[in-house]
Amino acid sequence: MSFPNVRQSIGLITIPEMFERSCTLYKEQIAIMTKEGDEWISLPYKFLYEKVTLLAKYLKDEIGLKKGNKVAIIGQNSPYWVISYFACHWLGLIVIPVDTRLKTPEIKFILKDSESVVIIAQDTFLEELLKIQRELPTLKHIISKQPNKLNITSLQDIFQKVKTGIPMEKVFLEDYAVILYTSGTTGISKGVLLSHKNIISDVDAVYQTIEYGPNDRFFSVLPLHHVYEQTCGLICPIAGGATIAYASSLKSKVLIEEMRYVKPTVMLTVPLLLEKIVEGIIRKVKESGILKKLIFNSLRITARNLDKLFKGKISKTLFRNVRAQLGMENLRYLISGGAALPRWVSFALEEMGFPILQGYGLSETSPVITLNPPFCPRNESVGLPLPYVEIKIHEPDNNGIGEIAIKGPMVMVGYYQNEEATKEVFTEDGWFLTGDMGYMDKDGYLYITGRKKSVIITSGGKNIYPEEVEIALLRSPYISEVLVIGVWDSDKNKEDVHAIVYPNFENVNQYFEKRGIKNPNTNDLHELIHREIVTYSSDLANYKRVRKFTIREEEFPKTTSMKIKRYLFQQQKIK
Repeated sequence: MSFPNVRQSIGLITIPEMFERSCTLYKEQIAIMTKEGDEWISLPYKFLYEKVTLLAKYLKDEIGLKKGNKVAIIGQNSPYWVISYFACHWLGLIVIPVDTRLKTPEIKFILKDSESVVIIAQDTFLEELLKIQRELPTLKHIISKQPNKLNITSLQDIFQKVKTGIPMEKVFLEDYAVILYTSGTTGISKGVLLSHKNIISDVDAVYQTIEYGPNDRFFSVLPLHHVYEQTCGLICPIAGGATIAYASSLKSKVLIEEMRYVKPTVMLTVPLLLEKIVEGIIRKVKESGILKKLIFNSLRITARNLDKLFKGKISKTLFRNVRAQLGMENLRYLISGGAALPRWVSFALEEMGFPILQGYGLSETSPVITLNPPFCPRNESVGLPLPYVEIKIHEPDNNGIGEIAIKGPMVMVGYYQNEEATKEVFTEDGWFLTGDMGYMDKDGYLYITGRKKSVIITSGGKNIYPEEVEIALLRSPYISEVLVIGVWDSDKNKEDVHAIVYPNFENVNQYFEKRGIKNPNTNDLHELIHREIVTYSSDLANYKRVRKFTIREEEFPKTTSMKIKRYLFQQQKIK
């Protein structure tokens, strides 16, 4: 089965050409909604166009930047981030998006490795940037978001000074557009080099297959320095003339208030946020009394039984008030990416009428490769390949599981200044090896079983994919996060399946309170988690079950896309 197109292609044009097209077609439409203090500000496409061309003129005429120079951007999501991004592309510059959560040495490494000439930065980074600038020979200019006490030119200063814009530079599809420095689960930071063709082919694939346009509002909660949000949460909506509303905070109360105001129709998210939504709804129902619990559970059963006959319309009707309380009553697409979505989460969302669709991609593929089609989602999978994407399973085993390999115009040029690393991920005939293991069903839906490097191999030669075990254990209400790794047992001369568990302490405390245990000790907690592991491992094959576990008292360190940094724990060799 192929992903059906809902409309014609935009065509493969460069990012600045796409931007100019949208600003011409939708100039009076609202491009961005952002909160300043307690007020929402709406900025039309013509405003973006004006500011982008003014900043581009300053970068070219005042600083002397030339096509191919690198400009870094660091800061929270804002109109200024967006303007800086498109102004760079307007001149054919290469953008280096920098993660705001990085430490100074990591920022320094990226600026040095990328040979960035300019950095446009949020004010909180200015003092640190001034300290490291003398150690970065290529970094000649720092531009701040707002006027400051450090005598650094700000974007506001530039917009007051420059009176007229500048025409677009001639940019070609094969020209480099972005270098993304991955802060992935492996711990090795590499610069993913993407061309205009890479990014726009992915944007065009989404545009052809998902129906959205000027009447849609994207609610943005993910950081713009991540390729998922850059491509799907910024360029895609701009390409379709939609509005992007930026969340001012990820605190639950603020987020819900802002969604109620914005009433989004499209939202990109990651599994961790969706888990919080589901857990929050269920917790609220539990606290609301027996009658409401009975009604809620009856509605879920009714929706579950009738949705197949009525194509999801029953759940959308029955749970409209639940979605409205979250500001999600107008939501048409709730798209999850960046990490595996636990099936219990997607199943709960489906039952309550949330239009959840799971997709899959990597920084190296600009990023989207597959998505579940709205007309026929199978959210236990990551969906069907998008237009332009070719997928094959490389060296499958007897069960059809092998490494997922990709071909298509969205596949990266390579790793920046790292030819050896680039060669490692491409086959001789040009297939990009993702490092993810999976299989495809008879209808063409792709299923991911885990990462190639994290596979645990038993003494009997069987493969255990830790992610499968983790998903099973995360069904427990008393387990908030879990990491499954292989730990070598020297006595048995084999590798055992080991789980590191971060408990859901709120639910754990409630469990002990209900049983009259006022001061539970370590043994009490250990017994509870052991029971949960045994219970939720019961439907796994015996060789996949967790033999030992340890408990940690704080959340796991994570990447930008909220994946646990697995390498930190694989290296520890826990005994």
